Formats: sequence, C-alpha cells, structure tokens
Amino acid sequence: MITRRTFGTLALSGAATFGLGLRTAWAADKGLIGVSMPEKTTQRWIDDGNNMVKQLQAKGYSVDLQYADDDIPNQLAQVENMVTKGVKVLVIAAIDGTTLTDVLQKAHDAGVKVIAYDRLIRNSPNVDYYATFDNFKVGVLQGTSIVESLGLKDGKGPFNIELFGGSPDDNNAYFFYNGALSMLGPYIDSKKLVVQSGQSGMKVVSTPKWDAATAQSRMDNLLSAYYTNKKLDAVLAPNDNIAVGILSSLKGVGYGSGNMKLPVVTGQDCQVQSVKSIIAGEQTSSIYKDTRDLAKVVVGMVDALLTGSQPQVNDAKTYDNGKKVVPTYLLNPVLVTKANWKQVLVDGDYYTMKQLGM
Repeated sequence: MITRRTFGTLALSGAATFGLGLRTAWAADKGLIGVSMPEKTTQRWIDDGNNMVKQLQAKGYSVDLQYADDDIPNQLAQVENMVTKGVKVLVIAAIDGTTLTDVLQKAHDAGVKVIAYDRLIRNSPNVDYYATFDNFKVGVLQGTSIVESLGLKDGKGPFNIELFGGSPDDNNAYFFYNGALSMLGPYIDSKKLVVQSGQSGMKVVSTPKWDAATAQSRMDNLLSAYYTNKKLDAVLAPNDNIAVGILSSLKGVGYGSGNMKLPVVTGQDCQVQSVKSIIAGEQTSSIYKDTRDLAKVVVGMVDALLTGSQPQVNDAKTYDNGKKVVPTYLLNPVLVTKANWKQVLVDGDYYTMKQLGM
C-alpha cells in the first residue's frame, strides 16, 4: 500500500509497500526526490516505483513516491505537493503528458529539475530530460512478431488481422502504433494482411486507459461483425493488458480449442500473467523492458543534475514536446517469445521460475 501523505519512502523487501518517517527522510540529507507514477494496477508501474526507490536510496537520497490512481487531477495535486515539500528533482511518469504545464512552471520557478520518465511530457519548456525505451522500436518488434509468426516474408498469406492501439493520452502509444505499422503496412498495402473491419489509425483503434475490458468489448464486436464466417489470424495488441482482454474475447468464441488455433497476439511489459500465457502457447509475444535499467539511467540523471555533472543522453533530436527538443536517453526493448522467455527473464534475474508457476 502506498501512503500518499508519506514524506519519504523506505522499500520493504519483496513488497510494494513503502513508509518513511520524517526523521528517517532527512537522515541521508542528500536531498528529497519526488517520484510520480501513474497507477499501481499494472505490475510494471509497481516495479518501476520499487526500482526507483531502491536505487535512489542506495545513492543516499530520500524519496517521496506517489501513485496517482490513473487520475489526472490527483497526479497534478501530488506533484504540486512534492514541489511544496521542497523536492530537488521531480521524476514523472505522466498519465496525460499534456496536462502538466502549469505545475511544471511552479516547479521551474522553485528551482526544481524535471525528468520525464518513460512517457514524454508535452507542451512544457520545463522538462529537462527524458528517459525511456525506444518506443518506435517496441512497435517494430511487435510488427516483426506478427510478420515472422505468419511467414509473411516467405510469401505466405493472405491473412486476416485486426489492429489495436494504446491509450490516446499516452504519447508512447503513437510510437508503438507507428513502429508496428512500419512493419505491417507494406503487407496491408499488398493485401497479404487484410483488416476485415477496415479499422485503422489511432483515432479509431486506440484503447483508453489501456483497459483490458475495453479491449475485450471491442474484440467481441469485431468478431461478431466481421468474423462469423472468417478466421482471424493475427491481432496487434500494444501491451499485455490489452492482450489479456483480446485473448479472453477470442477464447469466448472458441479460439484455442478444437481446430480453432489462436491468432498471433502481441503484447508488451512481460507481466507475469502474460508470460505464463506465452509459455502456454496462447499469447505469442511480449516486449521486455527492464525497469531496473530505466531506473538506473534516471537515477544517474538525478545524481548528475545535483552534483553539477552532465546527464548522459543518446538522442538529442527526436523528442520534440511542442516547446523544446528534450534531451533523451533511449534503452533497447527485447522481444520475448516461447523460444527465449527463460533466457531473457529468468536467466536475467527478472523473474524466478516460481513466480512463473514453474
């Protein structure tokens, strides 16, 4: 449980529970860092929060970690409260990257540096750095998973496909979608991939709040409207939550039983449920983004900002937030399938076999 009024945080072993009294918060006195995460219903954000707290505390910082329950006004209030508390740096994974302009102006006026975490904060000149994974490449890997699983490079097809996008208020969702379409688009144009519904483009296929139930409902509608007499061969799902909803819908009409093979279904974040699904031969793939590495990069940025060093970046051109090009560090995502899940996730000490039910 995250206590929102907590002044700092202390990671408790093996749990997503933090607490820190006032005296402890100032014990190290290298400075208070504010970490704002969007929600904690998705395991990856819990892991992000855990890793940030652990690594910042190891560097001697105290941490105010807050989860906003996917509520924009809540996140704005939490960030403003962090500024009032006197944080030296704000690390923000925005719910909606377009809503923080005013509160970041207050942070700037108070001398607080701002790092956008994983999601680009838009329309503000007061974003100092951005750390994320190569989100266009995430989409490329998802598209590649579909291309290779269907044998499209070998001339196989045509196949039926449906497209899902992420939440329209998440800047990353557009990178994921565009990256995937860079791989799938040529096959759609050549009719080797056929979108029977005709639905494409983020305005049409986005999934608000990355919600599994919303994805399941849309998949139900697509199946009943376009696939009563046709087989669906692939679904572009931009993350594991959406993949869960899609798979539930597919199983509900008989896919995965008898002679009805499940379509190729992609994902992202390597959540435990989805990794188990991959091992079971249901979900085809997911994208692994090691939150430990992202936390390491961000903590390095924090440390550099507060010690007079230059934070490390590897992209100073791509991420224009509408007010400035934000200096960025990109990490590499990894495609996880039934062929490599153990090597990547277990041998890499991200999960244990027990966590995956093995």
